[in-house]
Amino acid sequence: MELIWQGIVEAFWIFVTFDTEVFGITLRSLQISTIATLLALLTGVPLGLYLALRKFPGRKILISLVNTGMAFPPVAIGLWVSIFLWRSGPLGHLELIYTPTALIIGQFVIAFPMVTGFTIAGIQQLNPKLHLQIWSLGASRWQYLWAIIRETKLPLIAAIIAGFGAVISEVGASMMVGGNIKDSTRVLTTATVLEVARGNFGRAMALTIILMTIAYIVTLLLTLLQQRERRS
Repeated sequence: MELIWQGIVEAFWIFVTFDTEVFGITLRSLQISTIATLLALLTGVPLGLYLALRKFPGRKILISLVNTGMAFPPVAIGLWVSIFLWRSGPLGHLELIYTPTALIIGQFVIAFPMVTGFTIAGIQQLNPKLHLQIWSLGASRWQYLWAIIRETKLPLIAAIIAGFGAVISEVGASMMVGGNIKDSTRVLTTATVLEVARGNFGRAMALTIILMTIAYIVTLLLTLLQQRERRS
């Protein structure tokens, strides 16, 4: 209990004294996780639409791979991404390893199957008659797809919550592809691991409090949006 109280006090002083290092780490965490989630949304939703609406050989296998990706260990994802980004790897010439871009790539790979899977599930639970109704109103193909997306707003918001929550709290992949470099790739989760290794448990607790507060605020805002859409 004393350790928890020490972390709360440390977090309070971080805000009061405006600890530039911690605020930099916090801002970097938000930027990287937000970009990764948006990229997952921009690519996962179209793929989810395609897999949910089109019938073709091997479709069920692809959907099962997406569902498997939702439960894939982040540390394994970090290993594979780092192998591709190492200097001796296929993408080594890009020199992305241990950079913020590498963190975004790693977190994107984690969030992508979640967004895709939620999109597929949301579309498949729609009433089949809705598809016929949209076409009967004379909708074009793009109007049809947009209408389907609008009807799956609630699952898509849930996908954003799940994707962002997974990447903002991820540590294994971030350590592997980012290296936890000060003022470059250090984020809240990797900074917490570092402080624990140093024996600074109060500061580590403070970082986790900041992390949980951010996760709660983002989730709260998205939940309020989700419930407003549900009422409307």
